[in-house]
Amino acid sequence: MQQFSNQEIADLKSRIDEIHELLAARGGDEPAAPVRVELEPRSDVAAPRLVDQLSFSIQARRMRRHHFGSAQMSGPTWDMMLDLMLANANGRILSASDLATGAGVPLSSGLRMIASLEAMGLVKRSIDERDRRRTIVRLTDAGTERMASYFEKVGLALRSNRAG
Repeated sequence: MQQFSNQEIADLKSRIDEIHELLAARGGDEPAAPVRVELEPRSDVAAPRLVDQLSFSIQARRMRRHHFGSAQMSGPTWDMMLDLMLANANGRILSASDLATGAGVPLSSGLRMIASLEAMGLVKRSIDERDRRRTIVRLTDAGTERMASYFEKVGLALRSNRAG
């Protein structure tokens, strides 16, 4: 399997962050009423779009917390899960150091985060057979299923918000 370079991981993380921000402009597991913020009237259409994006972002974060049942599933830990899901979808593998670099954390912090994800049954670690110094991290079947079902919920919420 082909591996991502650190630069590719950083670029992918940046793209995922952009996509997440676009998807993430509403908030909650059950499609909750969008959060509305009163803004001063403006002549451009950017203000309502920004409010919708902010609202969906809050909704997606709440959905993620409820779906995974853990406040730990945020920040760099969430970035690692996104990197792993993308690598899985592209038939690539990532090492523990790749994940830490992509999440922007020191390796020691990344290893603690990976251990937490492993304890939750979402990832598994193994030794790279070609370079026994490297630890490969992969999503478990349960981790892949949880990520896929989360993004299905986000997609439904996004379509619901666009239709409403």
